[in-house]
Amino acid sequence: MDLSTFFNIDYTLRTVALGAGILGIVSGALGCFAVLRKQSLVGDAMSHAALPGIVLAFMLTRSKSSLVLVLGAALAGWIGMLLIINIVRYTRIKEDGALALILSVFFGFGLMLLTYVQRLPDATQAGLDKFLFGQAAALLRQDVIIIGVLGGLALLVMGLFWKEFKLLSFDHEFGATLGLPARALDVLLTSLLVIAIVIGLQAVGVVLMSALIVAPAAAARQWTDRLSVMVALAGFFGALAGVTGAAISSLGAGLSTGPVIVLCASLIVLFSLLFAPNRGLVWRWARQQRNKRTLQDTAVLSAMMTLAKQHDTPYHAHNINVLRVMNLKRGGVQRTLEVLEAEGLVAEQSDDLWALTPAGLEAAQERTRFGAQTAPVEMA
Repeated sequence: MDLSTFFNIDYTLRTVALGAGILGIVSGALGCFAVLRKQSLVGDAMSHAALPGIVLAFMLTRSKSSLVLVLGAALAGWIGMLLIINIVRYTRIKEDGALALILSVFFGFGLMLLTYVQRLPDATQAGLDKFLFGQAAALLRQDVIIIGVLGGLALLVMGLFWKEFKLLSFDHEFGATLGLPARALDVLLTSLLVIAIVIGLQAVGVVLMSALIVAPAAAARQWTDRLSVMVALAGFFGALAGVTGAAISSLGAGLSTGPVIVLCASLIVLFSLLFAPNRGLVWRWARQQRNKRTLQDTAVLSAMMTLAKQHDTPYHAHNINVLRVMNLKRGGVQRTLEVLEAEGLVAEQSDDLWALTPAGLEAAQERTRFGAQTAPVEMA
């Protein structure tokens, strides 16, 4: 490989990574509102609804310019979004049914148009099918500029209407009672989501774009309860998935950038589901085990306190079998005593005979509120 080829590959990777990173920021930030409003499938419906707009834009202009195709996709997605809103509003069809209806009808119509265009005698239609699964490796500098400009405008509008979007996402009815134009804001927010979707169709494709809308937001939701932090984290996770996916796909031939980006986003979601401090499954399991251990310790200490009330000294040794009977349903008495002994709360005086230590007596009174409910045991 000569030097010019190396720098050409490096330039291509930089372009793709930059475009994917910007796309990840925009889709992740705006996807938070879709996830919080329980409209995650809106991204799937809008991305599929954009396909006929792409093909029709090409048929009308005979141009494969990114801006032309993006405008066609945005118009089709926006029309699909308006149809969904009006179907839900004026019919008995629920939102999930309306989403499925628009998705299937628009996507079927788009595939029909795409099949027709591909049979045209000229070759100008070549490459339109790449919008199904994306072709991020074909991103050019002007494509990245379009993604950056449109994505930046969408984020700017989101910032300008931050308080309104925040209120409608958490309490739509209350926002309407305050006099906010709820319907207009719904249309505006969904329109911004359409923009985030259509600018990513060339990179990720119609089929996979919804994952890039939902995955970063779902991952960020595991780490925080604040919307501002969630949006920032979702943008970071989206950018991380985009750049990492672009870098990984450049390492080997045959690795499509779009699917690799979505796979990276899915791994981020999996990591967040497992290890996020507040909601991670691993940390939740660890907290459950810690709480279980605390309950077992308290139960054994409480049993020893109860037995101590029957003797002149709270440090009287008790047979482990008696403690097992008193903690029959909990079990693990031997292990619990060993843990308490390591903490200096109990001591084994002879085989199977255990007694509280002064520190154990104090801990038992504190944990079981023994001193607040009954007279404290005299310390001999």
